Amino acid sequence: MVRKTLILSTSLFVLLLFLGGCSDPKPEPFKTGEIGPKEYDPEVWGQTYPLHYESWLKTQDPKPAGKSRYKKGWDDDKIVYDKLSEFPFLGLLYNGWGFGIEYNEPRGHFYALVDQLEIDPKRVAPGGACLGCKTPVHREMVETHGLDYLKKPFLEAVAMLPEKLQKLGPACYDCHQANPMTLTTKKAHLEKGLAMIGKTEPSRQELRSLACAQCHITYVVPRDESMKVAGDITLPWKNAKWGDISIERIIEDLLSDYSRQEWTQKVTGFKMPFIRHPEFEVFSKGSVHFNAGVACADCHMPFTRSGAYKISDHDVTSPLKADLRACAQCHTQSKEWLTERIHHTQDRTASLILRAGYSTATCAKLFEALHNVKANGAGVDSKIYDQAKDFYMQAFLRLVFINAENSTGFHNPAEAGRILGDSIAFAGKCEALQRQLLAGAGLDPGLEVALEAGKYLNNRGKKGLNFKPEQEVKDPFGTQGQFLSDTAKGL
Repeated sequence: MVRKTLILSTSLFVLLLFLGGCSDPKPEPFKTGEIGPKEYDPEVWGQTYPLHYESWLKTQDPKPAGKSRYKKGWDDDKIVYDKLSEFPFLGLLYNGWGFGIEYNEPRGHFYALVDQLEIDPKRVAPGGACLGCKTPVHREMVETHGLDYLKKPFLEAVAMLPEKLQKLGPACYDCHQANPMTLTTKKAHLEKGLAMIGKTEPSRQELRSLACAQCHITYVVPRDESMKVAGDITLPWKNAKWGDISIERIIEDLLSDYSRQEWTQKVTGFKMPFIRHPEFEVFSKGSVHFNAGVACADCHMPFTRSGAYKISDHDVTSPLKADLRACAQCHTQSKEWLTERIHHTQDRTASLILRAGYSTATCAKLFEALHNVKANGAGVDSKIYDQAKDFYMQAFLRLVFINAENSTGFHNPAEAGRILGDSIAFAGKCEALQRQLLAGAGLDPGLEVALEAGKYLNNRGKKGLNFKPEQEVKDPFGTQGQFLSDTAKGL
């Protein structure tokens, strides 16, 4: 009897073990804990949300090399990709500005502030204002210290941050309310920008893009009449609206007053505005994915499983570098087919960037020639000159808008093509007027204008950086050489 009971008990135990082992674990909700309202340290958040924290830490890890054709960033080949070498015309166009000294493809979120500490000091010349997107403590520092913090030399501004957080980039605090755990935005510049365009109560799905838009937007460091920092960063979104933060509206804002003039372009002598990483503006301007209700997090933070838990992947990176796992949530085609479609868009965008870039650089050198002619006493029709300058600014800002955007056109292929096409057209009109003025002054610049790119690309800054020919982006269709020879490029 005892033996039968033992056999029966053992059989039931094995059956229960079998059934339990074969069943899929159901996603478990996270057990929440108390996190302070101004807790900036992600390690503290990680005590309650360890899987999210471990995922976020992976943004410091290099990604497999060769996954992305145009955004090679922080890959396990450990090569730092120099945007001025990739697009040599930028060295000429950005000369006189920190971006013309050292301008690298970005690494992961983990390095956002570290990269600022390691880059040429000219890149962080505005001081504390440079920390607007780089530290979760920025808003509190502005509210507490105001212009004293914003105008401090960069390293002194960093030293004002809590010691443990002096290398911390975007963190949990930036995107989440702790109690209750909800998505939010914490950057004052974005809140003011959204108020400008009448977007005061975004939905949860919209917040899954706006959390990213806190940093992945363009902004201005406002200046006084002597071009000194005059306040915290602000967005050039006047007259824009939700879903239509167009390049035309941005340019209108940037050219509206002197407070938008951040630097002086050496080759032309013009005081210039600037455009930085406008991912949100490009994506939200009528792209297919935006209009379909897709959010940034859907593609860059897809859901992943860790045991019984389902979390958003906080190792934020290009979908290409994550083997298009995010794309497979909606698209049934193969990874190879999807990759080809991405490259189809990016190749065409890269080709147009080269066309617009070299056309705009040619105009910059022609202005240099015009200014030399004027300095030698030749008369130049001011009305035609002003028109040429306006065309130049329109070409330049459109070029920078797409070249500074991190998807090489993929976030909005049609809009990227439209903007670059307009940039090329504005540059063409500018060059025609410049040649007319130069002819009137008795100067023929020749069929090709010497860009002298090597002069701007070599021995840059404190590190003495040089052009890296192996990193140069070549026209995928081989047509750029028909418009400008290697001799004229001057590399």
